[in-house]
Amino acid sequence: MDAFEQIVKVVLEGEGWWVRQGYKVELTKDEKVAIGRHSSPRWEIDLVAYKPSTNQILAVECKSFLDSRGVTASEFFESDTATKARYKLFNEAKLREVVLRRLKFQMAAEGLALPDSQVRLAMAVGKFKSPSDREALRKKFDERGWQLIDDDQMRRWALKLSERGYEDSVATIVAKLIAPEVAKITRAGQARTMN
Repeated sequence: MDAFEQIVKVVLEGEGWWVRQGYKVELTKDEKVAIGRHSSPRWEIDLVAYKPSTNQILAVECKSFLDSRGVTASEFFESDTATKARYKLFNEAKLREVVLRRLKFQMAAEGLALPDSQVRLAMAVGKFKSPSDREALRKKFDERGWQLIDDDQMRRWALKLSERGYEDSVATIVAKLIAPEVAKITRAGQARTMN
């Protein structure tokens, strides 16, 4: 998963975000009790990004699932789904409220963001089980004010990344190598939707 996080980090940086990987949120004892996890260690968020131009903090969970079935919408909608625990910040309202509030406070205290920053939850997905899962999640995320960074968005960002000058980054080099093929696929997909 670390490799996928690295790619998401580089493309977010290309979009003007300052990014930290594996950011640990220090919860107080009272906050741990409030979320029902009395002995919980620090809460780790895959990527935390701050965009000065919009004064926005983005808490990004990364789910590549590239060699598996992919992310399914049922893990967000059905209460009895065993894999629902993979998405705790999305599925547990109290946990989300406490962690994101503490994240905002902590980043401001560390000088990483302004105290009045807006915090938004996001998920970067490498693969969905089906197009209907993608659409159902896109709709749910829009309704909740969350951001869904899907594989289509990642490809668009990779194309932009490939147009930048040389950077000693694996993600940038790979983007430059595959950009011609990605551009062909993107153009073919756009042509199909226009017909």
